[in-house]
Amino acid sequence: MAELNVHAVKEEVFGRASWRWLIDYGIVVAFLILFTLLAILSDVFLTKTNLLNVIEASAVVGIVAVAATLVIIAGEFDLSVGAIFAVAAVISAEVAIAVNPIAGVVTGIAAGAVLGACNGMLITAGRVFSFIATIATALVFRGIALIITGGHRLSPRDEGFTTLGRETFVSVKYSVWIFIGFALVLGFVLARTAFGRYVYATGSNRLVARLSGVPSSHVRFAVFILSGIAAAVAGVIVASRSGQGSAELGLGFELSVIAAVAIGGTSIRGGQGAVWRTVIGVVFLSLIGNGLILAEVPLHYRRLTEGLIILLAVALGRARS
Repeated sequence: MAELNVHAVKEEVFGRASWRWLIDYGIVVAFLILFTLLAILSDVFLTKTNLLNVIEASAVVGIVAVAATLVIIAGEFDLSVGAIFAVAAVISAEVAIAVNPIAGVVTGIAAGAVLGACNGMLITAGRVFSFIATIATALVFRGIALIITGGHRLSPRDEGFTTLGRETFVSVKYSVWIFIGFALVLGFVLARTAFGRYVYATGSNRLVARLSGVPSSHVRFAVFILSGIAAAVAGVIVASRSGQGSAELGLGFELSVIAAVAIGGTSIRGGQGAVWRTVIGVVFLSLIGNGLILAEVPLHYRRLTEGLIILLAVALGRARS
């Protein structure tokens, strides 16, 4: 009888472990299945040109999503990234016209850091819930972009302005290398440094973290600055790619960012997640878009698909918790 009980316990334990493994690494399995299906169904999918298109389509969202991963793990949200994206784009274009492209790029990124710091101050010192605070600042920042442009598109004539968005290094665009750099650096910071441990602790239980000596307010302030910088870099890249800055850039951008983070398996409740998960989530979304394009499916079905996948990802996140 005792032996039967032992076997029953073992089966239950191993069953739970298998289910847990599937939940934890389901995104990897889904990614591999989707990649294989697209490779089988399309003769074009595995070509060098198409695979580069998939990676390049991932880069801009990926840069911001990697930084957003730290924000969400810390238990916060940043819904202003699309507006910061636009402000950085128009400031970089405006300064490029008035001074030069290099000054434009630097100023645009610096603007993102300042706006991210504004979010951080409002949320930490002002004690405003980040969801509400960043909705409000998104409106303010978008208004700033409209004031700068006067409702027009800013188009620098210096061809150097398009270098960052259009040029390549070893046949891969600079935006992809920047995405890789962000992922490697922030992945290392989150997984291997004291600051990364503080991010996890803050998102898991802010009160306990603070009582344990974790500077939670400083951590939250810092992740919003990182988010602002990442959004600004993405905005400058897109402005450089298109050769112009517009206040309309980045509309709905924050939804794609949150989708990538959620699909990757980072818990929207905070305290759990990883940068590598977000990277897979970003590329997974890009694969979906690429597959629908190859199948000549209308664009609005992509949004429908993303929404359904986000719901599934959130459900799996709750199961993991």
